[in-house]
Parts: sequence; structure tokens; C-alpha cells
Amino acid sequence: MDSSPHADTDTHRHRGWRASVSVLLFLLAPTAMAQAPCSDTIVRRSLEQLGITFTDSNTVELITTGQEKFDRMFADIRDARKRVNLEYFNFRNDSIGKALFTLLAQRVADSVEVRAMFDSFGNASNDSPLRRKHLRTIRGWGIDVREFDPLRFPWINHAYHRDHRKIVTIDDRICYTGGMNVADYYIHGRPAYGQWRDMHMRLTGPVVADYDSVFRRMWNESFNEHLQAMPTDTTRTDTIAVTYGVQPTATIGVVDRRPGRHSKLMRKAYVAAIDAAQSHIQIVNPYPTNVRSVRRALRRALKRGVRVELMVSSKSDVPVTPDVVALEMKKLARRGALVYYNNDGFYHSKTMAIDGRFCTIGSTNLDARSFLFDYEVNSFILDTATTTRLEFIFDNDKHTCTEFHADDYRRRFNFGHRLQGWFFSLFRGFF
Repeated sequence: MDSSPHADTDTHRHRGWRASVSVLLFLLAPTAMAQAPCSDTIVRRSLEQLGITFTDSNTVELITTGQEKFDRMFADIRDARKRVNLEYFNFRNDSIGKALFTLLAQRVADSVEVRAMFDSFGNASNDSPLRRKHLRTIRGWGIDVREFDPLRFPWINHAYHRDHRKIVTIDDRICYTGGMNVADYYIHGRPAYGQWRDMHMRLTGPVVADYDSVFRRMWNESFNEHLQAMPTDTTRTDTIAVTYGVQPTATIGVVDRRPGRHSKLMRKAYVAAIDAAQSHIQIVNPYPTNVRSVRRALRRALKRGVRVELMVSSKSDVPVTPDVVALEMKKLARRGALVYYNNDGFYHSKTMAIDGRFCTIGSTNLDARSFLFDYEVNSFILDTATTTRLEFIFDNDKHTCTEFHADDYRRRFNFGHRLQGWFFSLFRGFF
């Protein structure tokens, strides 16, 4: 034991030094926390490193019903002056499809350019497709309607790389995009499912040029043409957005997933968004079977204490999908995710909201088809107003949901369905 007269002095000095450091750390901690970037800042940096460009001063109007989508889109098409471009997975030959092409024919008569493109597989898998006689009639009206990658024997040529996008650009001012195709069941529902719910958007601002660029690239590459961008018309104001009180506050990055060099872009964007989450994640998707990188990102989020909530549809238009989805939901629920089965018709929306700060909406399903093969497009929206609205819709929809726990899996799904879910999960990229 040190009996030196200096021992007490050294001890006091050591304690005093530690106390000073503690005080300094305490004073600096709030500053360090204040300087830590928020999740929207983090995801923007991550997406920009992937080559995604962002535009500011955009408006986003969420559209939750087919009636609103078609009413508003038809009104904007009637107001078009120069050009209307449409790209869909399919146009159903029903009351809405006929009304749309009749309106487009009227606009062609008024010297508005109209181009429409649809996926050949999407049309063939539709129970009310556009047939050759319909296409002859539409083209006779002056509408330039094209079929992406026509199905021909031996048909395997179109097993992959379907055009699953939903884009309408009107002049250089307005874009409609999201999860809805052209079909009257978005208004009337279907007998097997009840109402068909989906999410769409009406966008204005600089982001419209980004979506028009996606359309033109697809058109030019598919049909070997050189469709040019339209010059921006600064003389017109968006009177509809003004009427609805929408402010141009959204920063948006458009992620265009296509085969080749950009084939991994969408899943990397989703992983970056999930990895940026600091508080909570809310996902709505009809087919959340996930790819490995997205699955791992969700597990990382759960491990670091992020509240992960997923909402899936109790009904599905693909017979084996519910069994594969249930297996995936069981695994996530076991790790702490909150899973809700929505019982209000067929819930086909494809959204993700994070921390109340940013969200993504588009055509992308959380499955291998969308992430590995199909042409897809999503907006990554840095805007608290839009994200808060999405979260409000999610929380309100919980009232029509049944919460699903890992222990519910065996009770709700018998051995045959569990076996089918396991088996088809091995081939999830094929459906």
C-alpha cells in the first residue's frame, strides 16, 4: 500500500480528470445527437451513390380508389395540349378500357399525340384482353398502340422480363403512376375478392420529366425509334393541384428497374431504405415473398430495434401465393415483426413508409419477379406530409385486419398448405 504523501493528491487528480471528461461528454452528447443524420438524409445519400438523381419542388397526391384515379386522369387527358404517353402491364377490354380509348381517340382528333404500350404477357393473362380486332379499331382512330415483346411460339421468350410498370405522362406537366392498371374492377371490385384496393399517385413538378424519360427509353429501345422529350411549358399552372391544396414540397428520386446494368437497382434501393430506418417501417404488399437481400435487411432492422409492420392481403389472385407469403410472414413474426392480414377485399397496394420521413410507392412487388426480372418503377419520396398520410392509411386499415403471430401458422394453415408453401417458395421467381 502506498503511504506516500502524494498518493491522495494523485487520487484526487485522477478522479477530477474523470469527472471533467464525464462533464465534457455530457455537454457534447446533445450536439452529437443533433448532428446525426436522419433516415431521409441517409437514404438520399445511399440512392445517389447508386446513381439515382432527386428533384425538388414536386407535388404528390395519393389516390386510393379506382374511381378517383380514372376521374382525375380522364380530366387531365381532356386538358392535354400536345402529348399523352401510356405504359401499362395491361389494358383490360372492359367499360373503363373502352372509355379511355374513346377519350384518347377524341384527343387525337384534336391533334394531341397519343402513344400507348402494354405488356404482351400481361395482356394474355388478362381475362378480358385486347384482341387483334380491338387493336385494329384503336389504331384506326389514330392511337399509336404497341405491344411489348409479343408472345410467339414457343412462348418461352417472354417467361421473364415483363413490363410491369404503370405510367401515364400528360404533356410535360402531370404523371400518374403506382399500382393500378386499366380495369373497371378498381371501381366495382370482383366477385371472388370483393373490392380491389390499390395505391396510385398524381405527380407534378420536375419528376414528370423523369417518368417521361422512363417511358421514352422503353419505347425507343423496344421499337427502334427516337421519340424526343417535349419542351417544358412554363405558361400553365396545375389548377387541379391548387384546388386540392397540394404544395410542391416533395423531393423524389425515380428508381427504374430494368434488365442488364440496372437489374439490381430496385432491390438495392429497398435495402438502402430499410437499412436507413431508425424508428419504424410500415410495408403494404400483396406478394411479400422477398429476395434474400431484402429479407436480411428486414432482419437487421428488427435486430437493431426498429418496429417492422407488414400488411398483406387475406385474398390473392395467384392461387399458391398465400401459402408462400404465410411461410415468409411466420419467419418474420418469429423475429419480432408485426404482421396484419387485411380482410377488406384484395389489398394490392405496394407501399413502404419509414420513420414518418420518407416512403416509396410504385409497381414493385416484394418478390423475385419484380426484383430479379420485371421492368418496374418506383418513386422514393422524401416528404413528411406524404409519408404521414401513408402511415395514417396503414394505421386506419388495421381496423379491418387480423393480427398474425408465428404460433398462428400451424393453426391457420394445414399440413397441405404448409407443404405447398415450402415447395413453391423454392420456385418463387417463377410466379
